Amino acid sequence: MTEYSEGTIQSIAGPLVVARNMKGCQMYEVVRVGEAGLMGETIRLEGQLAYIQVYEDTAGLLPGEKVLRTGEPLSVELGPGIIRNFYDGIQRPLNEIRKQAGDFITRGILIPGLDHERLWEFTPVVTEGAAVVGGDVLGTVQESKVITHKIMVPPGLQGTVVEIRAGSFRLRDTIAILEHMGTHIPLTMTQKWPVRVERPYKKKIDPKIPLLTGQRIYDTFFPIAKGGTAAIPGGFGTGKTVSQHQVARWSDAQVVVYVGCGERGNEITEVLDSFPELEDPKTGHKLIERSTLIANTSNMPVAAREASIYTGVTIAEYYRDMGFDVALMADSTSRWAEALREISGRLEEIPGEQGYPAYLASRLAHFYERAGLVATLGTDERYGSVSIIGAVSPPGGDLSEPVSQNTLRVVSAFWALDASLADRRHFPAINWLRSYSLYLDFTKDWYAHHISPEFRELRARAMVILQQEAELSEIVQLIGPDALPERERLTLDVARMIREDFLQQHAFHKVDSYCPPKKQYHMLKIIMLFNDLAIEALERGMSIDVVSNLSIKDTLSRMKYIANDALESAFADIEVQLRQSFQTAGAAP
Repeated sequence: MTEYSEGTIQSIAGPLVVARNMKGCQMYEVVRVGEAGLMGETIRLEGQLAYIQVYEDTAGLLPGEKVLRTGEPLSVELGPGIIRNFYDGIQRPLNEIRKQAGDFITRGILIPGLDHERLWEFTPVVTEGAAVVGGDVLGTVQESKVITHKIMVPPGLQGTVVEIRAGSFRLRDTIAILEHMGTHIPLTMTQKWPVRVERPYKKKIDPKIPLLTGQRIYDTFFPIAKGGTAAIPGGFGTGKTVSQHQVARWSDAQVVVYVGCGERGNEITEVLDSFPELEDPKTGHKLIERSTLIANTSNMPVAAREASIYTGVTIAEYYRDMGFDVALMADSTSRWAEALREISGRLEEIPGEQGYPAYLASRLAHFYERAGLVATLGTDERYGSVSIIGAVSPPGGDLSEPVSQNTLRVVSAFWALDASLADRRHFPAINWLRSYSLYLDFTKDWYAHHISPEFRELRARAMVILQQEAELSEIVQLIGPDALPERERLTLDVARMIREDFLQQHAFHKVDSYCPPKKQYHMLKIIMLFNDLAIEALERGMSIDVVSNLSIKDTLSRMKYIANDALESAFADIEVQLRQSFQTAGAAP
Protein backbone atom coordinates (compact mmCIF):
# COMPACT_ATOMS: atom_id res chain seq x y z
CA MET A 1 0.00 0.00 0.00
CA THR A 2 1.34 3.41 -0.95
CA GLU A 3 2.08 5.70 1.99
CA TYR A 4 1.23 9.37 1.63
CA SER A 5 2.51 12.37 3.54
CA GLU A 6 0.60 13.51 6.60
CA GLY A 7 -0.20 17.18 7.05
CA THR A 8 -1.57 19.20 9.93
CA ILE A 9 -4.39 21.68 10.22
CA GLN A 10 -3.21 25.28 10.08
CA SER A 11 -6.54 27.12 10.18
CA ILE A 12 -10.29 26.48 10.08
CA ALA A 13 -12.95 28.76 8.57
CA GLY A 14 -16.31 27.02 8.54
CA PRO A 15 -16.24 24.28 5.89
CA LEU A 16 -12.79 25.42 4.68
CA VAL A 17 -9.69 23.95 6.31
CA VAL A 18 -6.13 24.98 5.44
CA ALA A 19 -3.50 22.25 6.00
CA ARG A 20 0.28 22.60 5.88
CA ASN A 21 3.01 20.09 5.04
CA MET A 22 0.91 18.72 2.17
CA LYS A 23 3.75 18.30 -0.31
CA GLY A 24 2.73 16.22 -3.33
CA CYS A 25 -1.00 16.64 -2.73
CA GLN A 26 -3.09 16.79 -5.91
CA MET A 27 -6.04 19.01 -6.83
CA TYR A 28 -9.38 17.40 -5.91
CA GLU A 29 -7.64 14.71 -3.86
CA VAL A 30 -9.71 13.26 -1.02
CA VAL A 31 -8.24 13.73 2.45
CA ARG A 32 -9.29 12.72 5.96
CA VAL A 33 -9.29 15.72 8.27
CA GLY A 34 -8.72 15.73 12.04
CA GLU A 35 -8.94 13.03 14.66
CA ALA A 36 -12.51 12.27 13.54
CA GLY A 37 -11.34 11.59 9.97
CA LEU A 38 -13.76 14.00 8.31
CA MET A 39 -13.93 13.64 4.52
CA GLY A 40 -12.65 16.59 2.51
CA GLU A 41 -11.38 17.49 -0.93
CA THR A 42 -8.51 19.78 -1.88
CA ILE A 43 -9.68 22.72 -3.98
CA ARG A 44 -6.55 24.92 -3.99
CA LEU A 45 -2.81 24.30 -3.61
CA GLU A 46 -0.20 26.93 -2.68
CA GLY A 47 3.24 25.45 -2.14
CA GLN A 48 2.83 22.99 0.72
CA LEU A 49 -0.51 24.49 1.79
CA ALA A 50 -3.70 22.68 0.80
CA TYR A 51 -7.10 24.36 0.97
CA ILE A 52 -9.71 21.71 1.73
CA GLN A 53 -13.49 21.88 1.51
CA VAL A 54 -14.81 19.53 4.17
CA TYR A 55 -18.01 17.60 3.50
CA GLU A 56 -18.87 17.20 7.18
CA ASP A 57 -19.39 19.52 10.15
CA THR A 58 -16.04 21.01 11.21
CA ALA A 59 -17.16 22.01 14.71
CA GLY A 60 -14.59 20.86 17.26
CA LEU A 61 -11.63 20.64 14.86
CA LEU A 62 -8.44 22.16 16.23
CA PRO A 63 -5.29 23.52 14.56
CA GLY A 64 -2.52 20.97 14.75
CA GLU A 65 -4.72 17.94 14.17
CA LYS A 66 -3.53 15.60 11.41
CA VAL A 67 -4.71 15.55 7.81
CA LEU A 68 -4.29 12.26 5.97
CA ARG A 69 -3.99 12.01 2.20
CA THR A 70 -5.66 9.17 0.33
CA GLY A 71 -4.02 9.70 -3.06
CA GLU A 72 -7.42 9.32 -4.76
CA PRO A 73 -9.92 11.79 -6.23
CA LEU A 74 -13.49 11.95 -4.96
CA SER A 75 -15.04 8.87 -6.58
CA VAL A 76 -18.22 6.84 -6.52
CA GLU A 77 -18.49 3.08 -6.39
CA LEU A 78 -20.51 1.80 -9.34
CA GLY A 79 -22.18 -1.58 -9.49
CA PRO A 80 -25.34 -3.48 -8.56
CA GLY A 81 -27.09 -2.06 -5.51
CA ILE A 82 -27.34 1.60 -6.51
CA ILE A 83 -30.98 1.29 -7.56
CA ARG A 84 -33.40 1.42 -4.59
CA ASN A 85 -30.71 3.02 -2.44
CA PHE A 86 -30.71 6.36 -0.55
CA TYR A 87 -27.38 8.17 -0.34
CA ASP A 88 -26.02 11.33 1.17
CA GLY A 89 -23.91 13.68 -0.99
CA ILE A 90 -20.75 11.55 -0.78
CA GLN A 91 -22.46 8.22 -1.53
CA ARG A 92 -22.82 6.96 2.00
CA PRO A 93 -25.99 4.81 2.22
CA LEU A 94 -28.37 6.46 4.68
CA ASN A 95 -30.10 3.24 5.68
CA GLU A 96 -26.79 1.66 6.66
CA ILE A 97 -25.76 4.80 8.56
CA ARG A 98 -29.02 4.63 10.50
CA LYS A 99 -28.40 0.98 11.38
CA GLN A 100 -24.89 1.70 12.63
CA ALA A 101 -25.19 5.21 14.09
CA GLY A 102 -28.87 5.94 14.71
CA ASP A 103 -30.97 8.80 13.37
CA PHE A 104 -28.05 11.26 13.10
CA ILE A 105 -25.03 10.93 10.85
CA THR A 106 -21.92 10.40 12.94
CA ARG A 107 -19.03 12.60 11.85
CA GLY A 108 -16.29 10.70 10.08
CA ILE A 109 -18.37 7.56 9.58
CA LEU A 110 -17.13 5.66 6.55
CA ILE A 111 -19.49 3.16 4.91
CA PRO A 112 -19.06 1.80 1.36
CA GLY A 113 -21.59 3.00 -1.17
CA LEU A 114 -22.49 -0.62 -2.04
CA ASP A 115 -23.10 -3.70 0.09
CA HIS A 116 -19.98 -5.84 -0.32
CA GLU A 117 -21.44 -8.85 1.50
CA ARG A 118 -24.60 -9.29 -0.55
CA LEU A 119 -24.63 -12.06 -3.13
CA TRP A 120 -25.73 -11.24 -6.69
CA GLU A 121 -26.59 -13.79 -9.36
CA PHE A 122 -24.28 -13.13 -12.32
CA THR A 123 -25.20 -14.46 -15.77
CA PRO A 124 -22.42 -14.23 -18.40
CA VAL A 125 -23.23 -13.12 -21.95
CA VAL A 126 -19.74 -13.69 -23.40
CA THR A 127 -17.69 -16.88 -23.57
CA GLU A 128 -14.07 -17.66 -22.87
CA GLY A 129 -11.87 -16.64 -25.77
CA ALA A 130 -13.96 -13.59 -26.66
CA ALA A 131 -12.10 -10.37 -27.43
CA VAL A 132 -13.58 -7.43 -25.49
CA VAL A 133 -12.90 -3.72 -25.07
CA GLY A 134 -13.98 -1.10 -22.55
CA GLY A 135 -17.77 -0.81 -22.43
CA ASP A 136 -18.49 -4.35 -23.64
CA VAL A 137 -21.04 -6.24 -21.56
CA LEU A 138 -19.65 -9.29 -19.75
CA GLY A 139 -22.91 -10.37 -18.15
CA THR A 140 -26.04 -9.26 -16.35
CA VAL A 141 -27.39 -9.04 -12.81
CA GLN A 142 -31.06 -8.57 -11.92
CA GLU A 143 -30.59 -5.48 -9.77
CA SER A 144 -34.27 -4.79 -9.06
CA LYS A 145 -37.63 -6.04 -10.25
CA VAL A 146 -37.38 -3.87 -13.40
CA ILE A 147 -33.67 -3.08 -13.92
CA THR A 148 -31.29 -5.61 -15.44
CA HIS A 149 -27.82 -4.35 -14.55
CA LYS A 150 -25.15 -4.84 -17.20
CA ILE A 151 -21.67 -5.66 -15.90
CA MET A 152 -19.31 -3.91 -18.32
CA VAL A 153 -15.58 -3.94 -18.99
CA PRO A 154 -14.24 -0.73 -17.38
CA PRO A 155 -13.26 2.03 -19.83
CA GLY A 156 -9.65 1.82 -20.94
CA LEU A 157 -9.34 -1.95 -20.61
CA GLN A 158 -9.28 -4.53 -23.40
CA GLY A 159 -8.17 -8.07 -23.91
CA THR A 160 -9.29 -11.65 -24.30
CA VAL A 161 -11.59 -13.33 -21.81
CA VAL A 162 -9.60 -16.28 -20.51
CA GLU A 163 -12.02 -17.10 -17.72
CA ILE A 164 -15.60 -16.12 -16.88
CA ARG A 165 -17.82 -17.55 -14.17
CA ALA A 166 -21.55 -17.85 -13.59
CA GLY A 167 -23.23 -18.00 -10.21
CA SER A 168 -23.68 -16.00 -7.03
CA PHE A 169 -20.88 -13.59 -6.18
CA ARG A 170 -20.10 -10.71 -3.89
CA LEU A 171 -19.31 -7.42 -5.57
CA ARG A 172 -15.54 -7.74 -5.16
CA ASP A 173 -15.31 -11.39 -6.15
CA THR A 174 -13.56 -12.04 -9.46
CA ILE A 175 -16.12 -12.90 -12.14
CA ALA A 176 -13.82 -12.77 -15.18
CA ILE A 177 -10.17 -12.61 -16.11
CA LEU A 178 -8.85 -10.68 -19.10
CA GLU A 179 -5.53 -11.33 -20.75
CA HIS A 180 -3.87 -8.32 -22.33
CA MET A 181 -0.30 -8.56 -23.67
CA GLY A 182 0.49 -11.44 -21.34
CA THR A 183 -0.99 -9.78 -18.27
CA HIS A 184 -4.01 -11.23 -16.48
CA ILE A 185 -6.50 -8.62 -15.30
CA PRO A 186 -9.18 -9.74 -12.79
CA LEU A 187 -12.59 -8.10 -13.15
CA THR A 188 -15.29 -7.71 -10.51
CA MET A 189 -18.85 -6.39 -10.62
CA THR A 190 -17.80 -2.92 -9.44
CA GLN A 191 -16.02 0.10 -10.87
CA LYS A 192 -14.78 3.28 -9.23
CA TRP A 193 -15.01 6.53 -11.14
CA PRO A 194 -13.92 10.08 -10.22
CA VAL A 195 -17.05 12.23 -10.05
CA ARG A 196 -15.52 15.31 -11.67
CA VAL A 197 -14.51 13.39 -14.80
CA GLU A 198 -17.12 12.72 -17.47
CA ARG A 199 -17.44 9.05 -18.38
CA PRO A 200 -16.27 8.41 -21.96
CA TYR A 201 -18.41 7.46 -24.95
CA LYS A 202 -17.96 6.92 -28.69
CA LYS A 203 -19.81 10.00 -29.88
CA LYS A 204 -22.57 12.39 -28.87
CA ILE A 205 -25.68 12.50 -31.07
CA ASP A 206 -28.20 15.26 -31.68
CA PRO A 207 -31.26 14.45 -29.54
CA LYS A 208 -34.35 13.97 -31.71
CA ILE A 209 -36.71 11.86 -29.57
CA PRO A 210 -38.74 13.72 -26.94
CA LEU A 211 -38.59 12.75 -23.29
CA LEU A 212 -42.32 12.31 -22.86
CA THR A 213 -43.54 13.41 -19.44
CA GLY A 214 -47.31 13.18 -19.72
CA GLN A 215 -47.51 16.86 -18.77
CA ARG A 216 -49.23 18.91 -21.48
CA ILE A 217 -47.33 22.16 -20.89
CA TYR A 218 -44.04 20.32 -21.46
CA ASP A 219 -44.79 17.74 -24.15
CA THR A 220 -46.92 19.99 -26.37
CA PHE A 221 -45.56 23.47 -25.80
CA PHE A 222 -41.99 23.19 -24.44
CA PRO A 223 -40.63 19.66 -24.97
CA ILE A 224 -37.31 18.31 -23.79
CA ALA A 225 -35.52 15.66 -25.83
CA LYS A 226 -33.92 12.53 -24.45
CA GLY A 227 -30.39 13.63 -23.68
CA GLY A 228 -31.52 17.24 -23.30
CA THR A 229 -31.35 19.83 -20.55
CA ALA A 230 -34.11 21.81 -18.90
CA ALA A 231 -34.34 24.29 -16.04
CA ILE A 232 -37.35 24.98 -13.82
CA PRO A 233 -36.80 28.36 -12.15
CA GLY A 234 -39.31 29.77 -9.71
CA GLY A 235 -39.79 31.29 -6.28
CA PHE A 236 -40.97 29.54 -3.14
CA GLY A 237 -44.33 27.80 -3.50
CA THR A 238 -44.53 27.92 -7.29
CA GLY A 239 -44.26 24.16 -7.72
CA LYS A 240 -40.65 23.27 -8.61
CA THR A 241 -40.54 20.13 -6.50
CA VAL A 242 -43.95 18.82 -7.58
CA SER A 243 -43.02 19.49 -11.22
CA GLN A 244 -39.85 17.44 -10.84
CA HIS A 245 -41.76 14.67 -9.05
CA GLN A 246 -44.19 14.52 -11.98
CA VAL A 247 -41.39 14.30 -14.52
CA ALA A 248 -39.61 11.66 -12.44
CA ARG A 249 -42.75 9.56 -12.10
CA TRP A 250 -44.23 9.83 -15.58
CA SER A 251 -41.35 10.45 -17.99
CA ASP A 252 -40.40 7.58 -20.28
CA ALA A 253 -36.89 7.44 -18.85
CA GLN A 254 -35.93 3.97 -17.65
CA VAL A 255 -33.83 5.12 -14.68
CA VAL A 256 -34.40 8.12 -12.41
CA VAL A 257 -31.65 9.75 -10.33
CA TYR A 258 -33.08 12.32 -7.92
CA VAL A 259 -30.60 14.70 -6.27
CA GLY A 260 -31.92 16.81 -3.40
CA CYS A 261 -29.22 19.47 -3.25
CA GLY A 262 -29.50 21.67 -0.17
CA GLU A 263 -33.29 21.50 -0.02
CA ARG A 264 -35.37 21.76 3.13
CA GLY A 265 -35.42 18.67 5.29
CA ASN A 266 -39.19 18.23 5.03
CA GLU A 267 -39.05 18.25 1.22
CA ILE A 268 -36.29 15.64 1.15
CA THR A 269 -38.21 13.56 3.70
CA GLU A 270 -41.27 13.68 1.43
CA VAL A 271 -39.20 12.36 -1.46
CA LEU A 272 -37.67 9.58 0.65
CA ASP A 273 -41.12 8.59 1.92
CA SER A 274 -43.06 8.91 -1.34
CA PHE A 275 -40.76 7.27 -3.93
CA PRO A 276 -40.90 3.81 -2.30
CA GLU A 277 -44.71 4.06 -2.24
CA LEU A 278 -45.44 5.57 -5.66
CA GLU A 279 -46.84 3.18 -8.22
CA ASP A 280 -44.83 3.16 -11.42
CA PRO A 281 -47.43 3.21 -14.22
CA LYS A 282 -45.04 1.70 -16.76
CA THR A 283 -43.88 -1.34 -14.81
CA GLY A 284 -46.65 -1.90 -12.28
CA HIS A 285 -44.07 -1.92 -9.49
CA LYS A 286 -42.94 0.84 -7.14
CA LEU A 287 -41.10 3.80 -8.65
CA ILE A 288 -38.11 3.13 -6.37
CA GLU A 289 -37.45 -0.08 -8.37
CA ARG A 290 -35.85 2.08 -11.08
CA SER A 291 -34.70 5.05 -8.97
CA THR A 292 -31.90 6.12 -6.69
CA LEU A 293 -31.98 9.16 -4.42
CA ILE A 294 -29.22 11.41 -3.13
CA ALA A 295 -30.37 13.40 -0.11
CA ASN A 296 -28.56 16.57 0.87
CA THR A 297 -30.50 18.95 3.10
CA SER A 298 -30.02 22.64 3.85
CA ASN A 299 -28.68 21.98 7.36
CA MET A 300 -25.91 19.70 6.09
CA PRO A 301 -22.45 21.20 5.43
CA VAL A 302 -22.62 23.35 2.31
CA ALA A 303 -19.60 21.78 0.62
CA ALA A 304 -21.44 18.46 0.36
CA ARG A 305 -23.88 20.09 -2.07
CA GLU A 306 -21.22 20.11 -4.77
CA ALA A 307 -20.39 16.47 -4.09
CA SER A 308 -24.07 15.48 -4.37
CA ILE A 309 -24.40 17.12 -7.79
CA TYR A 310 -21.35 15.35 -9.20
CA THR A 311 -22.20 12.04 -7.53
CA GLY A 312 -25.66 12.13 -9.11
CA VAL A 313 -24.51 12.88 -12.64
CA THR A 314 -21.77 10.22 -12.50
CA ILE A 315 -24.30 7.56 -11.45
CA ALA A 316 -26.57 8.75 -14.28
CA GLU A 317 -23.74 8.38 -16.82
CA TYR A 318 -23.02 4.86 -15.56
CA TYR A 319 -26.56 3.70 -16.29
CA ARG A 320 -26.47 5.60 -19.58
CA ASP A 321 -23.47 3.48 -20.55
CA MET A 322 -25.62 0.37 -20.13
CA GLY A 323 -27.99 1.73 -22.79
CA PHE A 324 -30.64 3.20 -20.50
CA ASP A 325 -32.41 6.54 -20.84
CA VAL A 326 -31.75 8.28 -17.53
CA ALA A 327 -33.54 11.31 -16.09
CA LEU A 328 -31.55 13.29 -13.52
CA MET A 329 -33.49 15.68 -11.26
CA ALA A 330 -31.37 18.28 -9.46
CA ASP A 331 -33.32 20.19 -6.80
CA SER A 332 -31.93 22.77 -6.69
CA THR A 333 -28.81 24.09 -8.41
CA SER A 334 -29.26 27.44 -6.63
CA ARG A 335 -28.28 25.76 -3.34
CA TRP A 336 -25.15 24.43 -5.01
CA ALA A 337 -24.37 27.94 -6.28
CA GLU A 338 -24.79 29.29 -2.75
CA ALA A 339 -22.25 26.73 -1.54
CA LEU A 340 -19.84 27.85 -4.28
CA ARG A 341 -20.35 31.44 -3.12
CA GLU A 342 -19.59 30.58 0.50
CA ILE A 343 -16.47 28.57 -0.31
CA SER A 344 -15.30 31.31 -2.69
CA GLY A 345 -15.75 33.87 0.08
CA ARG A 346 -13.73 31.73 2.49
CA LEU A 347 -10.98 31.52 -0.14
CA GLU A 348 -11.06 35.34 -0.40
CA GLU A 349 -11.52 35.19 -4.17
CA ILE A 350 -12.60 38.29 -6.07
CA PRO A 351 -16.41 38.02 -6.18
CA GLY A 352 -18.54 38.29 -9.26
CA GLU A 353 -22.12 39.50 -9.50
CA GLN A 354 -24.03 39.31 -6.19
CA GLY A 355 -21.02 37.69 -4.54
CA TYR A 356 -21.06 34.54 -6.65
CA PRO A 357 -17.65 33.34 -7.88
CA ALA A 358 -16.54 34.45 -11.32
CA TYR A 359 -16.46 30.81 -12.45
CA LEU A 360 -20.15 30.18 -11.65
CA ALA A 361 -21.10 30.09 -15.35
CA SER A 362 -18.42 27.54 -16.25
CA ARG A 363 -19.36 25.26 -13.33
CA LEU A 364 -23.02 25.28 -14.33
CA ALA A 365 -22.14 24.72 -17.98
CA HIS A 366 -19.83 21.81 -17.15
CA PHE A 367 -22.62 20.15 -15.17
CA TYR A 368 -25.34 20.53 -17.81
CA GLU A 369 -22.98 19.55 -20.61
CA ARG A 370 -22.73 16.08 -19.11
CA ALA A 371 -26.25 15.48 -20.40
CA GLY A 372 -26.60 14.00 -23.88
CA LEU A 373 -27.62 11.15 -26.13
CA VAL A 374 -24.54 9.07 -26.88
CA ALA A 375 -23.30 6.00 -28.64
CA THR A 376 -21.74 4.14 -25.74
CA LEU A 377 -18.37 2.44 -25.57
CA GLY A 378 -18.18 -1.16 -26.67
CA THR A 379 -18.20 -3.19 -29.86
CA ASP A 380 -21.99 -3.49 -29.98
CA GLU A 381 -24.34 -0.73 -31.13
CA ARG A 382 -25.74 0.68 -27.90
CA TYR A 383 -27.24 4.08 -27.20
CA GLY A 384 -28.08 5.75 -23.91
CA SER A 385 -29.01 9.20 -22.70
CA VAL A 386 -28.86 11.43 -19.66
CA SER A 387 -31.50 14.15 -19.47
CA ILE A 388 -30.91 16.78 -16.79
CA ILE A 389 -33.80 18.74 -15.30
CA GLY A 390 -32.50 21.28 -12.80
CA ALA A 391 -34.62 23.38 -10.48
CA VAL A 392 -33.47 26.95 -9.80
CA SER A 393 -34.61 28.85 -6.70
CA PRO A 394 -34.01 32.57 -7.36
CA PRO A 395 -34.60 34.79 -4.32
CA GLY A 396 -38.04 36.34 -4.61
CA GLY A 397 -38.56 34.65 -7.97
CA ASP A 398 -36.24 37.18 -9.65
CA LEU A 399 -35.06 35.49 -12.84
CA SER A 400 -32.55 38.25 -13.53
CA GLU A 401 -30.23 36.98 -10.77
CA PRO A 402 -26.95 35.28 -11.79
CA VAL A 403 -27.85 31.60 -11.29
CA SER A 404 -31.01 31.85 -13.41
CA GLN A 405 -29.29 33.85 -16.13
CA ASN A 406 -26.25 31.58 -16.35
CA THR A 407 -28.49 28.51 -16.37
CA LEU A 408 -30.62 30.03 -19.12
CA ARG A 409 -27.52 30.33 -21.31
CA VAL A 410 -26.66 26.62 -21.18
CA VAL A 411 -30.01 24.78 -21.08
CA SER A 412 -32.20 24.24 -24.12
CA ALA A 413 -35.58 24.11 -22.39
CA PHE A 414 -36.56 26.84 -19.93
CA TRP A 415 -39.73 26.22 -17.93
CA ALA A 416 -40.30 29.50 -16.09
CA LEU A 417 -42.60 29.17 -13.08
CA ASP A 418 -44.81 32.16 -12.31
CA ALA A 419 -45.86 33.14 -8.79
CA SER A 420 -49.00 34.90 -10.09
CA LEU A 421 -50.16 31.67 -11.75
CA ALA A 422 -49.44 29.72 -8.57
CA ASP A 423 -51.44 32.28 -6.56
CA ARG A 424 -54.38 31.66 -8.89
CA ARG A 425 -53.95 27.89 -8.32
CA HIS A 426 -53.00 27.35 -11.95
CA PHE A 427 -50.66 24.35 -11.92
CA PRO A 428 -48.23 23.58 -13.40
CA ALA A 429 -47.53 27.30 -12.96
CA ILE A 430 -45.37 27.49 -16.12
CA ASN A 431 -45.53 30.91 -17.76
CA TRP A 432 -46.12 30.14 -21.45
CA LEU A 433 -44.86 33.57 -22.54
CA ARG A 434 -41.53 33.44 -20.69
CA SER A 435 -40.71 29.79 -21.31
CA TYR A 436 -39.10 28.33 -24.41
CA SER A 437 -37.68 25.11 -25.87
CA LEU A 438 -34.99 24.76 -28.50
CA TYR A 439 -36.01 21.13 -29.05
CA LEU A 440 -39.12 21.98 -31.09
CA ASP A 441 -37.28 21.66 -34.39
CA PHE A 442 -35.28 18.62 -33.24
CA THR A 443 -38.40 16.65 -32.25
CA LYS A 444 -40.85 17.80 -34.92
CA ASP A 445 -40.25 14.76 -37.16
CA TRP A 446 -40.92 12.38 -34.26
CA TYR A 447 -44.20 14.11 -33.43
CA ALA A 448 -45.22 14.19 -37.10
CA HIS A 449 -44.52 10.47 -37.49
CA HIS A 450 -45.82 9.12 -34.16
CA ILE A 451 -48.62 11.56 -33.26
CA SER A 452 -49.84 13.63 -36.23
CA PRO A 453 -48.34 15.75 -39.03
CA GLU A 454 -50.47 18.68 -37.82
CA PHE A 455 -49.44 18.44 -34.16
CA ARG A 456 -46.85 21.23 -34.29
CA GLU A 457 -49.13 23.42 -36.39
CA LEU A 458 -51.83 23.16 -33.72
CA ARG A 459 -49.25 24.07 -31.08
CA ALA A 460 -48.15 27.13 -33.06
CA ARG A 461 -51.75 28.33 -33.53
CA ALA A 462 -52.46 27.92 -29.82
CA MET A 463 -49.35 29.93 -28.92
CA VAL A 464 -50.47 32.75 -31.24
CA ILE A 465 -53.83 32.90 -29.44
CA LEU A 466 -52.14 33.02 -26.03
CA GLN A 467 -49.85 35.82 -27.22
CA GLN A 468 -52.81 37.75 -28.61
CA GLU A 469 -54.54 37.37 -25.26
CA ALA A 470 -51.51 38.90 -23.53
CA GLU A 471 -51.59 41.85 -25.95
CA LEU A 472 -55.31 42.40 -25.29
CA SER A 473 -55.05 42.10 -21.51
CA GLU A 474 -54.12 45.76 -20.92
CA ILE A 475 -56.99 46.96 -23.12
CA VAL A 476 -59.40 44.68 -21.25
CA GLN A 477 -58.27 46.13 -17.92
CA LEU A 478 -59.04 49.64 -19.17
CA ILE A 479 -62.32 49.22 -21.03
CA GLY A 480 -63.54 45.72 -20.14
CA PRO A 481 -64.00 42.74 -22.49
CA ASP A 482 -67.51 43.74 -23.62
CA ALA A 483 -66.13 46.78 -25.45
CA LEU A 484 -63.90 44.65 -27.68
CA PRO A 485 -64.87 43.55 -31.20
CA GLU A 486 -66.48 40.12 -31.32
CA ARG A 487 -63.47 38.48 -32.99
CA GLU A 488 -61.17 39.63 -30.18
CA ARG A 489 -63.68 38.52 -27.55
CA LEU A 490 -63.56 35.09 -29.16
CA THR A 491 -59.75 35.15 -28.92
CA LEU A 492 -60.04 35.78 -25.17
CA ASP A 493 -62.57 32.98 -24.82
CA VAL A 494 -60.45 30.43 -26.69
CA ALA A 495 -57.32 31.52 -24.82
CA ARG A 496 -59.14 30.87 -21.55
CA MET A 497 -60.03 27.38 -22.80
CA ILE A 498 -56.38 26.69 -23.69
CA ARG A 499 -55.23 27.90 -20.29
CA GLU A 500 -57.84 26.23 -18.10
CA ASP A 501 -58.93 23.20 -20.08
CA PHE A 502 -55.55 22.26 -21.59
CA LEU A 503 -52.59 23.76 -19.74
CA GLN A 504 -53.93 23.29 -16.22
CA GLN A 505 -53.28 19.75 -15.04
CA HIS A 506 -54.12 18.03 -11.77
CA ALA A 507 -50.99 16.29 -10.45
CA PHE A 508 -52.95 14.21 -7.94
CA HIS A 509 -55.90 13.16 -10.14
CA LYS A 510 -55.88 9.48 -11.09
CA VAL A 511 -56.57 10.28 -14.77
CA ASP A 512 -55.33 13.82 -15.35
CA SER A 513 -51.98 13.28 -13.63
CA TYR A 514 -50.70 11.68 -16.83
CA CYS A 515 -51.83 12.72 -20.32
CA PRO A 516 -50.42 10.65 -23.21
CA PRO A 517 -49.28 12.55 -26.31
CA LYS A 518 -52.18 11.22 -28.42
CA LYS A 519 -54.64 12.61 -25.91
CA GLN A 520 -52.81 15.94 -25.85
CA TYR A 521 -53.13 16.11 -29.63
CA HIS A 522 -56.86 15.30 -29.59
CA MET A 523 -57.56 17.85 -26.84
CA LEU A 524 -55.76 20.63 -28.64
CA LYS A 525 -57.33 19.66 -31.96
CA ILE A 526 -60.84 19.93 -30.45
CA ILE A 527 -60.11 23.35 -28.91
CA MET A 528 -58.73 24.68 -32.19
CA LEU A 529 -61.71 23.18 -34.05
CA PHE A 530 -63.97 25.12 -31.68
CA ASN A 531 -62.02 28.25 -32.60
CA ASP A 532 -62.41 27.59 -36.36
CA LEU A 533 -66.14 26.81 -36.12
CA ALA A 534 -66.69 29.88 -33.94
CA ILE A 535 -64.95 32.15 -36.48
CA GLU A 536 -67.15 30.72 -39.26
CA ALA A 537 -70.25 31.25 -37.09
CA LEU A 538 -69.32 34.88 -36.37
CA GLU A 539 -68.83 35.48 -40.09
CA ARG A 540 -72.35 34.10 -40.69
CA GLY A 541 -73.71 36.61 -38.19
CA MET A 542 -73.94 34.53 -35.01
CA SER A 543 -73.53 36.59 -31.82
CA ILE A 544 -70.42 36.10 -29.69
CA ASP A 545 -72.72 35.73 -26.68
CA VAL A 546 -74.36 32.70 -28.30
CA VAL A 547 -70.94 31.19 -29.05
CA SER A 548 -69.70 31.80 -25.51
CA ASN A 549 -72.76 30.15 -23.97
CA LEU A 550 -72.79 26.95 -26.01
CA SER A 551 -73.34 23.95 -23.70
CA ILE A 552 -70.66 21.96 -25.56
CA LYS A 553 -68.03 24.05 -23.76
CA ASP A 554 -68.80 22.12 -20.57
CA THR A 555 -67.96 18.90 -22.40
CA LEU A 556 -64.70 20.44 -23.65
CA SER A 557 -63.72 21.48 -20.13
CA ARG A 558 -63.99 17.82 -19.03
CA MET A 559 -61.85 16.36 -21.85
CA LYS A 560 -58.86 16.05 -19.54
CA TYR A 561 -60.72 13.46 -17.46
CA ILE A 562 -61.40 11.08 -20.36
CA ALA A 563 -59.87 7.69 -19.59
CA ASN A 564 -56.61 7.17 -21.45
CA ASP A 565 -57.71 3.78 -22.79
CA ALA A 566 -60.77 5.18 -24.62
CA LEU A 567 -59.33 8.12 -26.52
CA GLU A 568 -60.19 7.60 -30.18
CA SER A 569 -63.92 6.90 -29.82
CA ALA A 570 -64.44 9.49 -27.08
CA PHE A 571 -62.86 12.33 -29.05
CA ALA A 572 -64.65 11.29 -32.25
CA ASP A 573 -67.94 11.63 -30.35
CA ILE A 574 -66.91 15.04 -28.98
CA GLU A 575 -66.06 16.28 -32.47
CA VAL A 576 -69.49 15.21 -33.75
CA GLN A 577 -71.21 16.93 -30.79
CA LEU A 578 -69.15 20.09 -31.35
CA ARG A 579 -70.11 20.39 -35.01
CA GLN A 580 -73.75 19.65 -34.23
CA SER A 581 -73.86 22.29 -31.49
CA PHE A 582 -72.79 25.01 -33.94
CA GLN A 583 -75.22 23.77 -36.56
CA THR A 584 -78.05 23.76 -34.04
CA ALA A 585 -77.16 27.22 -32.72
CA GLY A 586 -76.95 28.56 -36.29
CA ALA A 587 -80.33 27.12 -37.22
CA ALA A 588 -82.09 28.55 -34.16
CA PRO A 589 -84.31 31.62 -34.84
